[in-house]
Amino acid sequence: MRIREIALDRPRFGFQRIHIVLRREGWKVNRKRVHRLYRLEGLQVRMRVRRRKRLSLHRGPAPKPTALGERWSMDFVHDQLVDGRAFRVLTVVDNWSRESVLLEAGFRLTGESVAAALSRVARHRPLPRSITVDHGTEFTSRALDQWAWENGVLLDFTRPGKPTDNGLCESFNGRLRDECLNVHEFGSIEQARKKIEAWRVDYNDHRPHGALGHLTPSEYARSGRTRDVEEAPL
Repeated sequence: MRIREIALDRPRFGFQRIHIVLRREGWKVNRKRVHRLYRLEGLQVRMRVRRRKRLSLHRGPAPKPTALGERWSMDFVHDQLVDGRAFRVLTVVDNWSRESVLLEAGFRLTGESVAAALSRVARHRPLPRSITVDHGTEFTSRALDQWAWENGVLLDFTRPGKPTDNGLCESFNGRLRDECLNVHEFGSIEQARKKIEAWRVDYNDHRPHGALGHLTPSEYARSGRTRDVEEAPL
């Protein structure tokens, strides 16, 4: 059954997202039937208890993108290999299209590493006007500050201790952990890089998003639409 195949391939997808994938593949099936078969097959996603979110004060005027590539967000995610060695993943997201611009995995990612990774991205796509970052040492380093000045990019720092100021990237990091890092075991950093990059490509080109009208980020980027990204969830 195609529903089971999708659920096994994407274990964190619920019946609604599976229904969207089926419709995109050409299946003429309504949502209620998908839900019924989904429950009969015992494919329900185990729900997690979420902490109650607190409202945060607006931190002042921040540039709001109205088109692709105007503003990115950047953060780190931590994980470990099967032998216990810890590694980090630099995540960069386009705030307008929700595209995953970059996922850079490594044991030691410094300000120089971040600048070098962004320079590689700049070879095949324009850099944004600003990048939202926290006050981590990698982002406050002289190396990244010099890179930003040379490339005309504004580093838009969040308030210390306020991850909600970088909510889009935080939400993306949760998807990365839920659908990739928690699903796979990595025997080496090379294996981790391959699987994480494969997930990034799938995320951009095949994963439908409710906030994007059930388009993929790549499709939305090509659509030329406009919206206020700060008010829509990832």
